[in-house]
This record gives sequence, structure tokens and C-alpha cells, in this order.
Amino acid sequence: MVGKLQRAVLRQWDDLPEFMQVPEVRAYWEALDRKRTELVCKRVFDVTVSGILLLFLVVPMAAIAGLIRLDSPGPVFYRQERVTAYGRKFRIHKFRTMVDDADRMGSEVTVKDDSRITQIGKKIRRFRLDELPQVFDVLNGNMSFVGTRPEAVKYVKTYKKEYYATLLMPAGITSEASIRYKDEDQLLSSVYNADQVYIEDIIPSKMIWNLESIRKYSFYRDVFTMFRTIAAVFGKKYD
Repeated sequence: MVGKLQRAVLRQWDDLPEFMQVPEVRAYWEALDRKRTELVCKRVFDVTVSGILLLFLVVPMAAIAGLIRLDSPGPVFYRQERVTAYGRKFRIHKFRTMVDDADRMGSEVTVKDDSRITQIGKKIRRFRLDELPQVFDVLNGNMSFVGTRPEAVKYVKTYKKEYYATLLMPAGITSEASIRYKDEDQLLSSVYNADQVYIEDIIPSKMIWNLESIRKYSFYRDVFTMFRTIAAVFGKKYD
């Protein structure tokens, strides 16, 4: 049973998608291959904690959904297509914090004081409450509590080969890169072409942290990252 779980949390090298079977990814796969037991712990933790959280979050999420409905026309959830483990596409669950069809009105990255953000959306985003519905994505295996943030398909298409190593594990709600770039919208607020800057500057910088997290992966680092995320949400700054 344990052996089956260990195979399930990380594919064998020959079973990876062909685009990931490149030398640039091999070292990261080997690092994770030695941590299969910890990867099993990670998945058990994800399922257990997300299930418990759903019981406590039902009422708060219902309240937030009601506020979104009252604030602006459109759906409660934002369901953009994102990329997770092995390049698999899924539609992420997030509370909608922008006007309906915001993707058609500008960049897929958000900048500070973005005119597309709704009034209630500003408050929800401040404490990352828009990401609460992602517990559904964790429970069904599309995401994990800790891992590389799931990027939109258009950005994954720009990845260097080494970046494919981040697709060896499910995308995450938070990560060290997410903590370091918590105010990413402010960094992009003063640039002319947010998409270009995101692709050429932000993604490479975030990947330094993402790739290091895979190279040095441990379940305990995941737990530590979760506590650091909570501190960051409530204002702690990390250089």
C-alpha cells in the first residue's frame, strides 16, 4: 500500500511527459525520488487538513459569496485555466475579485490599484481570502497547500526547460516565492507592459525560490512555509 502511494505521488522518470524528460529536470526528479515517503506525508496532510478546513469554512465562504453577489454582477467564482503537475490543465477555484470578464480587458496579471478590481474584491485580496476556495483544488489533488503557484497556460508556454521541474509536483496555494512576492501587484503597477515584465523579470526571479524548494524539499519545510505565509498575510515582511 505504501509503495503504491509512493508511486502515485511522483511518477517514474520514464512515465513523465516527454517534454519533461530533459537533463535540466533530471536532477530535481532525483531529489524528489529520494523523498517519496515525505511526499506521501504531504498528500495525506493535504487531504486531511483540507477536509477539516472545509467544515469550518462553509459559513465564512458563504458570507463572502453573498458579498460578491451584492457588490457586482457576475459569477461568485473565478475559474481560469491553470497548469499543475505534469503539465495537466485544470480550472482553479478562486473568489472573483474583479469585474466579470476582466481577462478580456487587460493583462492576466494584476497590478496595484487595478481598475478591474471590485470594491469588495480589494478587501478580500488584502487578506488573500479569495484563495479560500482552493481547498477544493487541494482536496481533489489538483493543488497542494505548498507548491509553485499555478500559472496560466500562456505563461507556462514561455518556460525554460529547467522550469518544467516545478511541474513534478502539484501547484500550491502558497510557496516561498509567493511570500517573497506577496506585493507583486505593486511591482507591476508602474510598468508599461505588465505581461512582458512578468515573463522576463518576475517569473525568473520566482523560479529561483521555486526550484530551490524542490531541490531541498522536505515535508517540514512545507509546514514552515505555511506558518511564514500566515505571518506574511498579517503584515510580516520578508526580504
